[in-house]
Amino acid sequence: MLIRHLRFFVVLADERHFGRAAETCGVSQPTLSQAIRKLEEDLNLALVIRGHRFTALTPEGEKLLRWSRRILADHDSLHEDLRGARGGLTGTLRLGVIPAAMPMISLISESFARRNPLAGLEIRSMSFQALRRALEAFEIDGGVTYLDQAPEENLREFPLYRERYLFACRAEHPLAERRIVGWAEAAAQPLCLLREEMKHRRILDEVAGDLGVELRPKITCNSFLGVASHLRAGPWCAIVPQAFRFVFGEAGGLALREMAETPRRHMVGLVLAERSPQTPMAEALRSCVEEADFEGRLEASAAPRAAE
Repeated sequence: MLIRHLRFFVVLADERHFGRAAETCGVSQPTLSQAIRKLEEDLNLALVIRGHRFTALTPEGEKLLRWSRRILADHDSLHEDLRGARGGLTGTLRLGVIPAAMPMISLISESFARRNPLAGLEIRSMSFQALRRALEAFEIDGGVTYLDQAPEENLREFPLYRERYLFACRAEHPLAERRIVGWAEAAAQPLCLLREEMKHRRILDEVAGDLGVELRPKITCNSFLGVASHLRAGPWCAIVPQAFRFVFGEAGGLALREMAETPRRHMVGLVLAERSPQTPMAEALRSCVEEADFEGRLEASAAPRAAE
């Protein structure tokens, strides 16, 4: 059984189309089909349900897919480890990040690029649930996400910072004159927030509920870019994570004011798959996170306003 054949099989499972999978792998469709047939012969199992086109994986194929991702991850890590011993990492770090933490992710990129100048980074904005699934499927090397109260057995968690919240509005808004904005006051404004299926929005609803407040946004988006766009024009306001200030600051007529202290503050952190040994990329990522001072940078970004 060749590693190359397993790669073809994983790509086919992802693309769900023989032609697209062959193009992605850089081979002809007959070559890819022959490789899949060889896998089936070696295992004496049907892996793919075929009609005139790809239909689905068989139950055995689904099991092989999970094992294939693990085997390929270990194979690539072995080569990366051996190459790294000769001169540093040269592959690509694949990092999943929830939207609420994306403004801070350059702190990790900065450290990783300095330590591994020959390596690349692939950063994906992912939902809380998608990130966990991608980590378990070896599709990413690590993730920056909310840490649950009870750590999961198959994940290693490294806390980065506790999330705080800001009220965002245009500079001419009456509440822009305030140093701290209450949750009831914020809820009374025409809000633009993330959609309810997104983890950050659910957290805001929980926090507001603890204070006896209900958030009823006029506009919902599935990205913070959409929220930021509505802050630039029109009457809309928002409640955003403190990391928002790190990227947007208060340029362009935008005002960011502290929200009143909340009874709960969620921890954002790095998560890695629980395995031994860790992959070279995962170890490099952990080392970079230990160096990055997230809390300090967040406090520094708030310093000019605090000094007023």
